[in-house]
Amino acid sequence: MPNSLPPGLLRTPARAPYAADAARSPGRLIPEPESPTRTPFQRDRDRIIHSTAFRRLAHKTQVLVPHEGDHFRTRLTHSLEVAQIARSAARALGLDDDLAEALALAHDLGHTPFGHTGEDALGEAMAPYGGFDHNAQALRIVTKLERRYTDFDGLNLTWETLEGLVKHNGPLLPGRSSPSPHAKGSIPAEILEFSGIFDLRLSDYPTIEAQVAAAADGIAYNAHDLDDGLRASLISLEQTDEVEFICTFRKEIVACNPSLEPFRAIHELVRRTIAVFIEDLIGESWRRIETSGVRSGEDIAAQARPLIGFSRRAEAADNSIRNFLQKNVYRHPRLTRIRQ
Repeated sequence: MPNSLPPGLLRTPARAPYAADAARSPGRLIPEPESPTRTPFQRDRDRIIHSTAFRRLAHKTQVLVPHEGDHFRTRLTHSLEVAQIARSAARALGLDDDLAEALALAHDLGHTPFGHTGEDALGEAMAPYGGFDHNAQALRIVTKLERRYTDFDGLNLTWETLEGLVKHNGPLLPGRSSPSPHAKGSIPAEILEFSGIFDLRLSDYPTIEAQVAAAADGIAYNAHDLDDGLRASLISLEQTDEVEFICTFRKEIVACNPSLEPFRAIHELVRRTIAVFIEDLIGESWRRIETSGVRSGEDIAAQARPLIGFSRRAEAADNSIRNFLQKNVYRHPRLTRIRQ
């Protein structure tokens, strides 16, 4: 995929009119004095980083469990990688990169230990009580379960951070923007209850920063699962030739450095993959924004589709990587035994 970045995007642009604006925010559920040195979104980011739930991510696995080695990703290292990608993309697009970073750091707070296996087991155990949903659990953590402050339970985050935490993948209810993929009965009661107190506008698209954080999650997930799969010898470098997009990079690397040690070759492959997806995301998102004519956060909320996304070619490459990982990594006999 050629570099599709518009001219000038390598310079830090001015804040766009449709970026989240803390000065126009509904604020916090419990009003607090403003900080003289940090914006509200910076304070949200800092509260998330200092929370107990964030530290617990260090012991929550992604794909490989800790005894496989200490260089594989956990939910904590994954969240840090997502935050780096989200911040870079948000800054290039003239958005509030502090809000994008806060959302990226918080997006996995509600996940269980033991990866998706833990979530399935907890979902089964909680079935008589409405099941388990990690987004609802994340909301529960930041509004009730964290108990660090004298005046409130939770972290008392801004409306934008709470909204993005709950619906970074899109609207939860049908409304003016588009039909919702969810029926009201399928939305966790915790989310509906809290939105009744502090309206999260569940029928609207979230801020564009939340959309950036969601896209960054996908980029990081694919790249680091590919990296971990290669380093754990679940797959070989040669095996990645099944994915045309990756095969091109591998051949370029081999042609330029025929004797390159495998460790460096893996890093180079993953580095190039991340870079291309970030650049495509920025270029395609910029094109969508320009075409849509949005001029405010309200315009973002009323859109019929996300404005942050990949080009068709990059989306096809993304799907091919996901399918490859599903077949060769996530269903690998070693991981199946661990899951059982």
